[in-house]
Amino acid sequence: MTRPILYSFRRCPYAMRARLAIASSGVVVEHREILLRDKPQAFLQASPKGTVPVVVIGDRVIEESLDIMHWALHQNDPENWLDCPADAHALIDRADGAFKTALDRYKYASRHPEINAHDERMRGGEFLHELDEMLATQPYLYGERPGLADMAIAPFVRQYAHVDLEWFSAQPWPDLGRWLNRFKASKRFQQIMVKQPLWMPLESDGLGDK
Repeated sequence: MTRPILYSFRRCPYAMRARLAIASSGVVVEHREILLRDKPQAFLQASPKGTVPVVVIGDRVIEESLDIMHWALHQNDPENWLDCPADAHALIDRADGAFKTALDRYKYASRHPEINAHDERMRGGEFLHELDEMLATQPYLYGERPGLADMAIAPFVRQYAHVDLEWFSAQPWPDLGRWLNRFKASKRFQQIMVKQPLWMPLESDGLGDK
């Protein structure tokens, strides 16, 4: 039986969280690492919008990272990531919405000359202060073990932190900092960040299928 195909880009936080869920589930996929500046035709034929991650299962295409997380975890969820309160989904929505908008405007300030990057950093920081308060009495966002919200949000907090790590480390959110460092040091994160060889389609196959 043909394995599902995962199109991914190592440094993309959306792709990171998809890979985290796939790794946790144990679902075996064919990992196709691509360059976003040189997208293979097979990838664009599967998903014309041209963003990662994408999972292709026969004729089915899953194009959203959260949908990929749910697809993998509904097949197998040995770490019980899906065992989370309804609030967790609302928190992920906020992270993907206003926080991600502020993050993009802060990180890619040159693309938004009309926006004050400092103001956007502060807006993103307001959300991070809330996370810090949630983590004041527990190691993870909803308890003693990591769950869907932690794994869906942490790649974006990491991206925010690494825009200016010295500034981030000096902010009054010590519990958030410990949570992020725990995530970055975890075996799961180390596993999904191993560099993969760049996928190249076979010249004899126009669609690049192997």
